[in-house]
Amino acid sequence: MPRFSIVVPSHGVAGRLSLALDSVLAQSFGDFELIPVCDAPDAPAADVVAGYAERDSRVTPVHSPPSAGLAGARNTGLKAAVGGHVLFLDGDDVLVPGALAALDARMSAVGDVDVLYFGHERTPWWEGEPTNPAAPLLARTPEGAFSPGRAPQLTGVALPAWSAVYRRAFLTERGLAFPGDHFTDVGFGGLVTLRAERVAALRAVVVRHLLRRQGNRLGLPGEHHAELLDQTELVLTRAAEQDLPADRLKPLFEQLFAAVLKTAAHPRRLTSGRRAFFRRASALYRRHRPAGYRAPGGSVGVQHRLLASGAYAAFRALRAANRTASRAAALLPRPRGLRTRLRYAAALRLPLDRNLVVYCAYWGRGYACNPAAIHAKARLLAPQLRSVFLVEPEAVGSLPRGVEHAVIGSRKYWQVLARAKYLVNNANFADAVVKRPGSVHLQTQHGTPLKTMGADQATYPVVAAATGSFAKLLARVDRWDYNLTSNRHSTEMWERAFPSAHETLEYGYPRNDVYCTASADDVARVRKELGIPDGKKALLYAPTHRDYATGFETGLDLAEFCEAIGDDYVVLLRAHYFYDQGASRGGGRIIDVTGHRSSEDVCLAADALITDYSSIMFDYANLDRPIVAYADDWDVYRETRGVYFDLMELPPGRIARTPEELAAVFRDGSYADETATSLRAAFRERFCQFDDGRAAERVVRRVLLGEPPESIPPVIPLAERVPAPAATLVRS
Repeated sequence: MPRFSIVVPSHGVAGRLSLALDSVLAQSFGDFELIPVCDAPDAPAADVVAGYAERDSRVTPVHSPPSAGLAGARNTGLKAAVGGHVLFLDGDDVLVPGALAALDARMSAVGDVDVLYFGHERTPWWEGEPTNPAAPLLARTPEGAFSPGRAPQLTGVALPAWSAVYRRAFLTERGLAFPGDHFTDVGFGGLVTLRAERVAALRAVVVRHLLRRQGNRLGLPGEHHAELLDQTELVLTRAAEQDLPADRLKPLFEQLFAAVLKTAAHPRRLTSGRRAFFRRASALYRRHRPAGYRAPGGSVGVQHRLLASGAYAAFRALRAANRTASRAAALLPRPRGLRTRLRYAAALRLPLDRNLVVYCAYWGRGYACNPAAIHAKARLLAPQLRSVFLVEPEAVGSLPRGVEHAVIGSRKYWQVLARAKYLVNNANFADAVVKRPGSVHLQTQHGTPLKTMGADQATYPVVAAATGSFAKLLARVDRWDYNLTSNRHSTEMWERAFPSAHETLEYGYPRNDVYCTASADDVARVRKELGIPDGKKALLYAPTHRDYATGFETGLDLAEFCEAIGDDYVVLLRAHYFYDQGASRGGGRIIDVTGHRSSEDVCLAADALITDYSSIMFDYANLDRPIVAYADDWDVYRETRGVYFDLMELPPGRIARTPEELAAVFRDGSYADETATSLRAAFRERFCQFDDGRAAERVVRRVLLGEPPESIPPVIPLAERVPAPAATLVRS
């Protein structure tokens, strides 16, 4: 039997779960079992956990459905545990180095106890000093083992479940489990304290808790806050049944109602039923108030007295007075220009137009990418919706016929942004755009992340300097309701890079639908439009942006390259969209397609792809055509930009580090041999999970039509998809 069973629920933390698991497996004390609790075998976290289970026999994953919540996940883990003592660790927490050794030593010193409480560190996700909120409680505890009556302030209510280790037999023999769906730590902590007979404390920090930027899920608005009263009533009722002495009941009562008053006074947590919440809390307060109890002093004492008397009107007035100034500042829109601000503010007072959808791609560069694909599908599946594309003035002429638009910065632009129920973007809307209650913001992204993104860029000085204010960036992220991903890797990385409360949609990228739906005729048409000569193989060369470079530099002499590989090939040059100047850089066998509106068309036309670290490789892999990674400055790029995985270890095909090596793989045909094909197959398995040709349909049905998740078409397995044919394959 292992010394410790460590239960780690993983719902919604796939991007950070590896940090928690690594912190456990790296402990110097190794007598433990690690029990990650995943939603289902195909959940995002399950992919992460599977790798750990294969490498370490101490990892034994179990499953608990999301509907069971945190309480269900912990209870499932507890039932599976066989260790002598149980430690609950959240999936975005970590054990500090030496934590298990310290716990083992302390337990050996104090003897057999039901509960060992310990310190924990709350670490701000971005900036600020860590705190140890358990320290004041633990500082006043006796040195050795003690009965709960000797430290009545240690109620368990003010400590999370992961700030203690529990004797498993104590929990099972007394039938203790996590109650309810929400605020389960409150109920569990109180019940444990009521039933424990012998406890101890370790004043050292054992768990490091990374505070979520978006805050605790329990702090979000919703009806679930009523369950705080359920947990409060459960604990106080058990205390009354147990005839808990007054000296122990007083701190328990005070700590429970500190949480209740915090919720009652918070303007956004209770979206409805505030009066009912207050009245029920008032009844509980009067029923369970300890004899002779005196309310604390100051403003908190005023709230206690108002709650005890049931004076909801006075309590509401006090709450309203405290928030009036801050609310006025938060609601003030900030577009430039007084006239524009006034017009926008006036439009914000009008009702949302529930049939209006606003789209934007690449900060207004035109009709492109995922927003364009969703727009096209919405015209078929939801013709009742009015769609407006936001574009810069120079992009108006390139819009397809029949697409309604608004020029960025115009009066119409601010009007539709203020009134639209749905806002769809592959980048972000302007900082001044207000997220209205009832509006739905969909972030579609525009690539799979190899390089670091969002908040993860902060540790790379060159990138951080160009990014600007991360606080402003993440304020824009807070407007998202949905975030679209095309593979499980993206799901995990976006969660890290853009921490917020939005929902992830693993539906695939709508712009990539065409790779499964285009025909040979479509490929031939695009090649003709691009001017690719008949009988020539087209190589798409698509280098990415370098944060440390100024201007566009290919790093490859394309004329020399064409000379070296022979006359069978032409090169399609597509520079990063940052460098789309509308001027041709090619000539002869080099066709500049940087300014072409659709990167999807360019990919369809190409028989093979050459790229360095551009995310176009992930999209092109859906076509199952050869890819060569030209990584001439990989080490520099990795150090200055930061990457999420080693492309040299997981390439989409052959790798070339010099112009000579690149030319050689095309001269000898190794760019498309068995080794290259095998590498591409593994790459596709990992990064082409959800791009099956029906992504746009899934998005329209779920987001714009509001269909339930269970009715959305499932993803077609990779093996069953038929990619659009390459031109050379058609002729053969």
